[in-house]
Amino acid sequence: MGLPRSVVKQAGSASVVQLKLLVSDLDAEILAATVALCNQAAAYASTAAWRRGLVGQVQLHRSVYRELREQFPSLGAQAAVRAIARVVGAHANRSASRKRAHIFRSNGAVPFDARMLTSNRDAGTISIWTPHGRLQLGYLGRDIDLEAVEQLPPGECDLICRNGVWLLKVAVAVPVSVIAEPVAGFLGVDQGVASLAVTSDGAVLPGSVLPGTVKGNGHVRALRARRHRQRRRLQTKATSSARRVLRRLAGREARTIADVNHQISKHVVREAEHTGRGVALEDLQGIRGRARAHRSQRRTLHSWAFAQMIGFVRYKTQRAGVALVLVDPAYTSQTCPERDHISRQNRPARGGRFLCQRCGLAGHADHIAAINVSIRAVGGWGAVNRPHATDLPSARRDQESKPPVQPVVVGISSLSSSTARSGSAAASTAWTSFSDGTRPVSSTSRTPSPNLIPVTTNETSVRADPPSGAPATQGC
Repeated sequence: MGLPRSVVKQAGSASVVQLKLLVSDLDAEILAATVALCNQAAAYASTAAWRRGLVGQVQLHRSVYRELREQFPSLGAQAAVRAIARVVGAHANRSASRKRAHIFRSNGAVPFDARMLTSNRDAGTISIWTPHGRLQLGYLGRDIDLEAVEQLPPGECDLICRNGVWLLKVAVAVPVSVIAEPVAGFLGVDQGVASLAVTSDGAVLPGSVLPGTVKGNGHVRALRARRHRQRRRLQTKATSSARRVLRRLAGREARTIADVNHQISKHVVREAEHTGRGVALEDLQGIRGRARAHRSQRRTLHSWAFAQMIGFVRYKTQRAGVALVLVDPAYTSQTCPERDHISRQNRPARGGRFLCQRCGLAGHADHIAAINVSIRAVGGWGAVNRPHATDLPSARRDQESKPPVQPVVVGISSLSSSTARSGSAAASTAWTSFSDGTRPVSSTSRTPSPNLIPVTTNETSVRADPPSGAPATQGC
């Protein structure tokens, strides 16, 4: 499902709304036959494309279009075109399709474009193509979804049957707000498996600040483990009643995790918007291939929905006009944000404690990583928004008579005394607890932050004395 790029650029960002179709028993049978026919045509085109080694849409169209019309006489011309486009998209997005033909389920979702589905907004009905003629169907939805369908430019639609209910998911172009300059820095967010999200302000999410029944990361892990044991027990039993229970429980865990990710992303974007900051996340693309996990931890790693939360944060920041930066996640939990010292010994292999081997900075490892993410976002945002900050020759700069600007080097020490250094007041004072109460961290005095994540028995983050042989006052 998607909108043309031209529509998205003119109107805003693509979003999806869900409508419930009002169908009779006869209409449901016709829609089921339509979905099955379109999926059969897509499966036929997928097999032909894989055997003939065709990957381009034009080549595949010239090769299999007439075959589709002959093999499936009731298939319309535009339906055949959309089936070919589905095959091209599936082979482009899935690496497994290169080894075998992509499989289209008989009851899978079927896309409809403007030639196959039209809407009458005044009457509140849609006209949808079927092999037996067009159907005029009514629809229901939330007020916000109905308003979006009536006012925003529509795009491609997906027809889905879920538990006997026919749904129509419509892609619309939502207007985006003007991105505000993050004058107060960035709110860094560290994503993880044990803790889904930890902000540079010290908030552990999900937690008590979020509504709903999930009150912590331990609750999320217990929920996933319970669902896994339940599915394994029912699949081992393999009776008709067990299969009925599996169908009833299908998707429940995914819906719960999606709700938690929605709450986390909403809290992060709202906090950044209220404080005049941007949002900084780690670019975790390909993390499953790079991370080495024990056999007992593979299920946990591959059920980690980090990409979903990044997607939720991305579209929420676009609508709210908040800046979003994805930074390199390398060594964020092993880097001392005070002295920029990177060492594996700073963060042990197990446990959530961080202890700098040079300056003795101590704290929660995820909190330290979130602070490093917010610091890196400052440089990332500046690189994107300083087109003239370069010494390289530029014909456009010469034409505009703009002299080259020297690149601004943002250091850790300079950031420590500015609002851009921490992204928040809480982040800038997150490492100021003292072990002896007298030794200062730097020339600038700070006070302990109440938002600092406790990692010791007395629930305070302390600046431990540096290890023996390490300088106590010198920089890294």
